[in-house]
Amino acid sequence: MNIKIIVVEDEEDLLELIEYNLSKEGYEVIGFLNTKTVQRMLVEEDVDLLIMDRNLPGVEGSEFVQALRKDGFTTPVIYLSAKNLDSEVEEGFLRGGDDYITKPFNMKELILRVKALLRRTTKKIEDGTLVHRDLVLDKSSRTLSVDGKIVDVTKLEFNLLSEFILNKNSVLDRDYLLENVWDEGEEYQYRTVNVAINRLKEKIDPEKTKDYIQSVRGVGYKLC
Repeated sequence: MNIKIIVVEDEEDLLELIEYNLSKEGYEVIGFLNTKTVQRMLVEEDVDLLIMDRNLPGVEGSEFVQALRKDGFTTPVIYLSAKNLDSEVEEGFLRGGDDYITKPFNMKELILRVKALLRRTTKKIEDGTLVHRDLVLDKSSRTLSVDGKIVDVTKLEFNLLSEFILNKNSVLDRDYLLENVWDEGEEYQYRTVNVAINRLKEKIDPEKTKDYIQSVRGVGYKLC
């Protein structure tokens, strides 16, 4: 499985060292010296992990991540920062971080942290399982569990959720969903998609607190 990682680090030598070591592990790594074009990359590419320095030119790293979270981006984030006070580490987590490593750091530890976070957050296709947040789809048994509890879904709902997980970070329009989820040879209306998604959302988030699937007005839907 092709794992794509973005690294944002303003020290060029350190950035190249991180890129080199992660590439040796088989990851596709894209490095940035600042945050200027990172959000555009997250929109255009299916990125699995963001490694973010905090002391950056322009926008402070954790503030940038906080803004991403407000815009609906759920890409996992590891901070790699010289800001090492307890209050600063806490601030990083509160602003949307998933893990925090302080500088100076051990490269082997960074790689182990990367692998551990990816195991928890990346969709798993090779073993027949798709994972997003606390949603787990077992393709062999065609079962869905939410936060460890089995949720009964129809074949259509299972396939619909699978499509969203396989295309995380992308907005899927109704034409795409009708073409890839519904049976061929039959005509359906956009309302069919809306109804199915609303039923699915009710099953996986009955208390309406997790907001897994968001409507993008005038375009379609995205997984969050």
